Amino acid sequence: MPAAKAQAIFRDLMLVDADPVADAAALERIALWALTVYSPIVAVDGMDGIVMDTEGADHLQGGEEPMLTGIVNRFRSRALTARVAIADTWGAAHAGARAIGRETVIVPRGETVRAVEKLPLSLLRLPEKIVGDLRTLGFQTIGELANTPRAPLALRFGPEIGRRLDQMFGRMSEPIVSVRAPEWIEVSRAFAEPIGAAETINKYVGRLVVQLVGELQRQGLGVRRTDLLVEKVDGTRQAIRAGTAKPARDVAWLTKLFKDRTEKIEPGFGIEKLTLIAVMTQPLNEEQRASALVQEEVTDITPLVDILGNRGQRVYRVAPVASDVPERCVQRIEPAADEVGQTWVHHWKRPVRLLDQPDRIAVIALTPDHPPRSITWRGRRHNVKRADGPERIFGEWWKRDSELEAVRDYYVVENEVGERFWVYRSGDGVDPETGDRQWYIHGIFA
Repeated sequence: MPAAKAQAIFRDLMLVDADPVADAAALERIALWALTVYSPIVAVDGMDGIVMDTEGADHLQGGEEPMLTGIVNRFRSRALTARVAIADTWGAAHAGARAIGRETVIVPRGETVRAVEKLPLSLLRLPEKIVGDLRTLGFQTIGELANTPRAPLALRFGPEIGRRLDQMFGRMSEPIVSVRAPEWIEVSRAFAEPIGAAETINKYVGRLVVQLVGELQRQGLGVRRTDLLVEKVDGTRQAIRAGTAKPARDVAWLTKLFKDRTEKIEPGFGIEKLTLIAVMTQPLNEEQRASALVQEEVTDITPLVDILGNRGQRVYRVAPVASDVPERCVQRIEPAADEVGQTWVHHWKRPVRLLDQPDRIAVIALTPDHPPRSITWRGRRHNVKRADGPERIFGEWWKRDSELEAVRDYYVVENEVGERFWVYRSGDGVDPETGDRQWYIHGIFA
């Protein structure tokens, strides 16, 4: 609508001039970031989106659903809203991400037609002129257009409508030309005659690894994430991603990581080009090997971490965080990361098992300072025979304004059979500003 009309409706409306050039640059930066994190094949999709081919890489994120949730959460942490869709084709995913009312959607394999048939024509990636003319003729949805004979449409509008429909339904391939950062190290091998045998693929992958490692060594770098792009004769692409827990440029080890997964390559009518790209690198200095006269026993578990990680397992370490709030005093770090240099310092014992989220319980207790006489958790009542506490924990008011006056009173309670639980009351039991006086169980002792 006109700016004057919008300002008349919303008195304090702030208008900012559009900057398409800056928007396009920001979108390309997001695409490069997504390529290093989620997929070896990423491209800008229109003016407001990116498209990724995650086949062969989603296992590194724990699967499709955890990957989608992780994408949304990462954008939300930057105060951005994202709509993410997974489908069999670029066209179906493009339409799904822009049509859904929720944050994520997964279109099951083979369900593309059912998923898009009721969507508007504007999501078919056709020129606005063609979409307007089709609406004038009475077409409103993609399904209506797909069920119409092609010949009259091609005679009037040309081949574009048929091409977009075939791409959306997977009848025509639509390769994604991935973005590339100029500083990335890349080696490739094109073939005069297409290859397809597993032994041949592994042979040339090994040669590419040798070339890549040579270039990494000249620049003093080690690779953390490497992508193998497979370009086929029919124009389609397939990608394999391998990651390492720490910077590496060992030819034998990098070759093994890819050979363990090359059986997933489907050559089809043949492969015409292989490309190996070092997507994520870090400085790596030469290390002096131990003397042959002195046998030093060094335990290095990073090869095991690499194998598990490339099979889709999420490998991490737990490290302490300087926080009095129990659920915030741990963090996940990379398995090969340096020590954080912090330790847990508590004057009171902590349970061996801490619940992900405190669980609500029913309690009989005298307020404000007496421990529970009985607790009911998940339908089971526990009579308290022994108790210790309270241990008062204050909120982190310097991080969150809402915790300025918040407190928790923790108790260790033991039932008649010797089971011990870590429970707390929200608030000091007197001032309602400190908490709602509800009771929760937060941990279980051995």
